[in-house]
Amino acid sequence: MIMSRRSMMLLAAPALLPVSALGQEQVTLRLHHFLPAVSNVHRHFLQPWAQKVAADSQNRLRVQIFPAMQLGGAPPQLYDQARDGVVDIAWTLPGYTPGRFPRLEAFELPFVAHPRAAVNVQAVQKFSEGPAAEELRDTHVIAAWGHDAGVIHAKREVKRMEDLQGLRLRFPTRQAGEALRALGAAPVGMPVPQVPEALSQGVIDGAVVPWEVVPSIRLHEAARFHTEIDSIPTFYIATMLLVMNRAKYAGLPADLRAILDANSGMVAARMAAPAWDVEGPKVAEMARRRGNTISSLPAEEARRWQQTTQPVIDNWVGAMRERNIDGAALLERARALVAEFTA
Repeated sequence: MIMSRRSMMLLAAPALLPVSALGQEQVTLRLHHFLPAVSNVHRHFLQPWAQKVAADSQNRLRVQIFPAMQLGGAPPQLYDQARDGVVDIAWTLPGYTPGRFPRLEAFELPFVAHPRAAVNVQAVQKFSEGPAAEELRDTHVIAAWGHDAGVIHAKREVKRMEDLQGLRLRFPTRQAGEALRALGAAPVGMPVPQVPEALSQGVIDGAVVPWEVVPSIRLHEAARFHTEIDSIPTFYIATMLLVMNRAKYAGLPADLRAILDANSGMVAARMAAPAWDVEGPKVAEMARRRGNTISSLPAEEARRWQQTTQPVIDNWVGAMRERNIDGAALLERARALVAEFTA
């Protein structure tokens, strides 16, 4: 039988159709987080990660990002939003729900973590796959990580422990708050999006956050003095999670789930590091050009701070014992992982 040109084109058409037109499923996942779209983590980690997932899946698996709590709720609710399926994926800080993730707190204790995110992202990720896996089991963990050294941003200069006396500082985690209290400051807890208003209204005198987040909340405009604590180990870090609803993950087509897996774990954690290690110094330079004062805590002073905050660690180990958790072993493991990835 001789086929017409039109018939031949119709038979060949399926080979020319896009993948989605051939019946292969397309999935869009909604990722919710608490910072604006201009933030460094949004631009330099979450967006590139989402783009890589889309590219690897030939656009069959897409991640639509909703910044600044656009889907409703408050930052402390993000983990539960992912757990309960209100959103598919959430980026959040365990420190927003104090005491809920006690094992991850081992990295948030004073003078445990490294000043560079490249070390902390790997150490926290590996820890999340082992000692902390139990407390994260109600979500599917895409990645866990820690940022670089936190910085004290204040309306007055902090060069010694005595300069902290009575200074009302926003703290990011429960353990950082206890450490600041031990040093003489007056810690005030709140999610980072609330910092600008609290500063403008005089509720706080400053905040303890990494450089990375400063531009998105215009912190360098309200607090002109910045104290870096780049000792090894550093004063504090916060841990972070990118978590997914377990049912949504399990319901993905097998090939798309494999693509997500290939962009999870240590791969994703390492992708997070440049948002702090690369972008953070750029923010510091911006503040310096603006005329702000940036100082570094001297090594001798850092040792004073470490000695003064040791009771915070001792108290945490005791509190973990009351919860039938071996805090001393967790702390030893956290320090060992930091050392492993520092080498």
